[in-house]
Amino acid sequence: MRTAETKVVSASETKVLFSGLQTFPALVLAVSGGPDSTALMVLAARWRDSLKTKPKLIAVTIDHGLRKESKGEAAGVARLARKLKIAHRTLRWTGRKPSTGVQEAARAARYRLLGDVARKAGATHILTAHTLDDQAETVLIRMARGSGLTGLGAMAKVSPLPVVQRAPGKGEVEGAEICLVRPLLDIPKSRLVATLRAAKIDYADDPSNRDPRFTRVRLRGLMDALAHEGLDARRLTLLARRLKRAEAAIEAAVDRATSELAVELPAQNAITIEARGFAELPAEIALRLLCRAVAKTGDEGPVELGKLEALKSALDAAENTANRRFRRTLAGAVVTLEGHQLIVERAPPRGRKLLTTPGPRRLSHAKTR
Repeated sequence: MRTAETKVVSASETKVLFSGLQTFPALVLAVSGGPDSTALMVLAARWRDSLKTKPKLIAVTIDHGLRKESKGEAAGVARLARKLKIAHRTLRWTGRKPSTGVQEAARAARYRLLGDVARKAGATHILTAHTLDDQAETVLIRMARGSGLTGLGAMAKVSPLPVVQRAPGKGEVEGAEICLVRPLLDIPKSRLVATLRAAKIDYADDPSNRDPRFTRVRLRGLMDALAHEGLDARRLTLLARRLKRAEAAIEAAVDRATSELAVELPAQNAITIEARGFAELPAEIALRLLCRAVAKTGDEGPVELGKLEALKSALDAAENTANRRFRRTLAGAVVTLEGHQLIVERAPPRGRKLLTTPGPRRLSHAKTR
């Protein structure tokens, strides 16, 4: 007798999982050959075959060259793709591999190569096989790293393709025009395995998924114990969904505060914020408004949450002193409390002065964390 966790994915469920994608002429599928991505390819083929107007499906396997079995696994995906009448490409991650952070580097290479295929095919959506289990593990990883509310919302069903780095000298590739779609994000891995077994379809077994050197694998090993205490994958995923809902509400509040208190000064690459109104904001709203201003004017990349919190604490302390003098740098921006204004501007090269002449323009919305 099948339990809910081992029930095969039905045709009606499959239709819902891929709903909304039928209008696109081409879809790229990221298929490594493991159970999750193999199931993604099988279910996508079944869904396509049920449609009158069928989008072209392009399965892409990235051979990272990290294991001797990877070439054979890519060939196995190609054989199954032919049976399913899906176009297939194998791309190789060439060049030197880092001695540390190899999974992160492989992930960046994977997205870069998938993005290249999508652009050449005229596809705007790349489908990945992230599951309910992956989502739960992501929540745990981000909790362990001290992520804020945004990070704990974990993966979205649809998100922009991350910005990826090309080979040295070739610059960055902005992936915002291509979307990652995760149609299986609410499906447990066990159901995908059951679906493949019912169809008598084999899949590859990647031993790195059991290698305790990797954080995700170690946390995966804790899942049974956590589930015994009631903190299973579904509850962790529910937490992420609720936090994402709260995140949307907070961002709307930040939008309002930004429009009321912040003025953008394009000529000076600066932003001014009305100090009294800023001080009266709830802490999270004020923190995010400050983060947006620093991210927009600074030039040193993403704003780290811990450093942002430290800056905000120092600013709060300065606002409660008699002289109210404050100046700090963060992520390539200078934050100055001057009279009734909080000024955020690009940190200047040596010898250049900071802002002296304001001019009005409202700060546009920009998510930064």
